Amino acid sequence: MSDARAPRRGPARVALVGARAARGLDEDMAVLVAALQARGIRCEVVDWDDAGVRWADFDLTLLRSTWDYTERLGEFRGWLRRVAGLTRLHNPAPLVEWNTDKHYLRDLAALGLPVVPSAFIEPVGAVRPAIERFLAEHSCAELVVKPAVGAGSRGARRLGRAQLAEAHAHAASLTEAGRSVVLQPYLSGVDREGETALLFFDGRFSHAIRKGPLLRLNADPTRALFAPEHIAVRTPAADEIAVAEDVLTAIRHSGRAPRAPLYARVDLLRDPAGAPRVLELELAEPSLFLNYATGAAERFAASIAEALGAS
Repeated sequence: MSDARAPRRGPARVALVGARAARGLDEDMAVLVAALQARGIRCEVVDWDDAGVRWADFDLTLLRSTWDYTERLGEFRGWLRRVAGLTRLHNPAPLVEWNTDKHYLRDLAALGLPVVPSAFIEPVGAVRPAIERFLAEHSCAELVVKPAVGAGSRGARRLGRAQLAEAHAHAASLTEAGRSVVLQPYLSGVDREGETALLFFDGRFSHAIRKGPLLRLNADPTRALFAPEHIAVRTPAADEIAVAEDVLTAIRHSGRAPRAPLYARVDLLRDPAGAPRVLELELAEPSLFLNYATGAAERFAASIAEALGAS
């Protein structure tokens, strides 16, 4: 039997993987396609759950906007494992599986990284005592209640600490649906400064953007594929770059990845003391904001070419 991942003659072929629900919404896609084509790399935009796709025909399969996976996690993880045996998948399946559940924040904290304090309520756990314990341990005026498997702020609520009944009801609605819950203090500095999202390609810093605050106090969770974001160019501070680089170094040294991920986004907030903390590490299907930095798409395309051995 021939190796499905053996090198082929002719231009390299890359699958850019999205979802039907995300078609036309991924602002990175067109500029990335153009940058790859400029390097002579053939690429095709496909949906991850399209049964007609021949994954072995691609030299590299790149996750881009598979934004509906949160509602179909078991199916998506099974697809990851299957496709990883047919083509070079980036990021690698084990890393993506780990990153699709926010329990990874607990792993990062155990490695000594400065993570936004996070507590988890499992589907079999008692909700009200867990929330009361969290509020007793943290002096935050507000908290965030959100699903451990989620993206685009779907299912997330920002509530005042006096709104215990609302927090309990929302967390209970998630656990009763079999979903784990994350509790975090709402770091109010985001209302003034926003988040800093730092983008890395093959472990090398590329650019950063500012994301405005997404959650309004006591608002219902968004029902859209993702909440609207207010994006602007940002020059990150030295301490933000240092934290993001520490995160990528730590996951390599932990054995979770033999080398730097082909792409990574580290989202940071500043705590009340002004120190940067990791809100999210995005290794599965993050927006990369390629249109917000000159040369970003070309840098990503160069990293993809290196992964192909085509540069």
